[in-house]
Amino acid sequence: MTETLIETETGSAEETVALGRTLAGQFHPPCLVLLEGELGSGKTTLAKGIVAGLGAAREEDVTSPSFTLVHEYAGREKVYHLDLYRIEGARDIATLGLDDLLEDQATVIIEWADRLGRRLPGPHVRIRLEHRDGDRRRITVERDRG
Repeated sequence: MTETLIETETGSAEETVALGRTLAGQFHPPCLVLLEGELGSGKTTLAKGIVAGLGAAREEDVTSPSFTLVHEYAGREKVYHLDLYRIEGARDIATLGLDDLLEDQATVIIEWADRLGRRLPGPHVRIRLEHRDGDRRRITVERDRG
């Protein structure tokens, strides 16, 4: 069952980070957060706010894991930040050990989550980001109870 939690727009990177910090208060490990949107839609910017809001790292320390695939942040809470942009298929996804990451009582944030297909392990939060004019982003947050 899917329910829409938030539909909003942000007008700057700072507002997108602030929204991520606010959303972080609703995430309780183990938690799977799926970020979807085109290139440049603000996925990493939102992730910066979520990671900082969870107390796992400072927002300036959060970068896109495009080339490493997974970044781990550990502070007040543990967060794994994945980027599936360069993933080419189910075999690549299997090597990430997603189930193991979720068993680690962590929040797992996945950029380009649409590449997971329909194989989602349990409940999750799906966040869709759409690029609008300039720095504006339309952001929709949905919770799926699995």
